[in-house]
Amino acid sequence: MEQIKVLAFDTFGTVTDWHTGVSAALARIFPDIDAGQLALEWRLRYSPALAEVESGVRPWTLLDDLHRSELDSILRENHGTVAGAAQLDDAVHAWHVIPGWPDAAGAIRRLTARYTVTALSNGNVALLSEMAKHNGFDWDFLGGADLWRHYKPAPEVYLGIAELFRVEPAEVLMVATHVSDLAAARSCGLRTAYVERPREWGPVDKPEQREPLDAYHATGMDDLADQLGC
Repeated sequence: MEQIKVLAFDTFGTVTDWHTGVSAALARIFPDIDAGQLALEWRLRYSPALAEVESGVRPWTLLDDLHRSELDSILRENHGTVAGAAQLDDAVHAWHVIPGWPDAAGAIRRLTARYTVTALSNGNVALLSEMAKHNGFDWDFLGGADLWRHYKPAPEVYLGIAELFRVEPAEVLMVATHVSDLAAARSCGLRTAYVERPREWGPVDKPEQREPLDAYHATGMDDLADQLGC
């Protein structure tokens, strides 16, 4: 604990309930489509799209634009729906204002009393800024993917946040509810904390996985703040 100086938080799923927020927006925009299922289909396109950018198959593209193109394709291919530009814009904006988990804003405020606390997200800075204002997230810094023009799990992101704060990678604690995110962070020398979010995928069960290499395992963000002495 004494070695940790910076806490870097994943945002989608770890501090925010994307399934609830996105499903609600999709239900309003596309009332004839099962919104919960559409949200899951959309999220399943997330990692493959980011991987295409990192591999060079796609040029550097902001997450907002990736979200838009993937939703357009899903609607056409899976639902026989051609969405209008305003509908797509409205749906993409839902990711900017997804609700925080009930424990997130308060725990972030607790943690900033002792640590530098930053978002470290595949969202762009504009998205993260609106998300923070919407939910009262008092981040010390917004680590958006557009700062490095790379997406997690690229090492440039994890090492980039350490470089920005002039600390060693081992002085950064990566906090996430995604095992792959934490494994990539550890491979770059960061310490890691797994936060349980069993309802991240809404009605679809999310297997809770605990890596013995994680420095911390928390049932929620308040529990993490307790463990970190805040």
